[in-house]
Amino acid sequence: MGEGQRDIGVRLPEGSWWDWEVITWDAGEFRLAAGYDLTYHHGLELVFGDPVFVSCPAMFHDPDFRVPTDEERARISSQLGEDPPVLVAFDADAGGREPVPCVIAAERFEVVHGTVLRYWRDDAAPGQRFAPWVRPPA
Repeated sequence: MGEGQRDIGVRLPEGSWWDWEVITWDAGEFRLAAGYDLTYHHGLELVFGDPVFVSCPAMFHDPDFRVPTDEERARISSQLGEDPPVLVAFDADAGGREPVPCVIAAERFEVVHGTVLRYWRDDAAPGQRFAPWVRPPA
């Protein structure tokens, strides 16, 4: 592992984190949402600040977080020309016969735990978080 690089051993809070999907992906942030059923809400987000490499499906199930392999670490460092500060790896069920190996490299990483609604509610408590696409009715 290179100078300054951290392989993130992701520790999820207690909960049922079966369903996962990408909810934000732009130059500043890559955000994964998780829950037992993503229809109405999710309760966990993994936030990667300033992502520099992402290889994972848009939707997947039951990821198994692990330390990146030496091959994954070398491939990412070679492609980027340097070791990323954060490197996360996991294998996930994406509907195929075998789990899909996934790797995310970024400048920062954060786990956010708490209910995020995926639809508008007029009676939501103050400070209630909503998914990025949820807007109040016009």
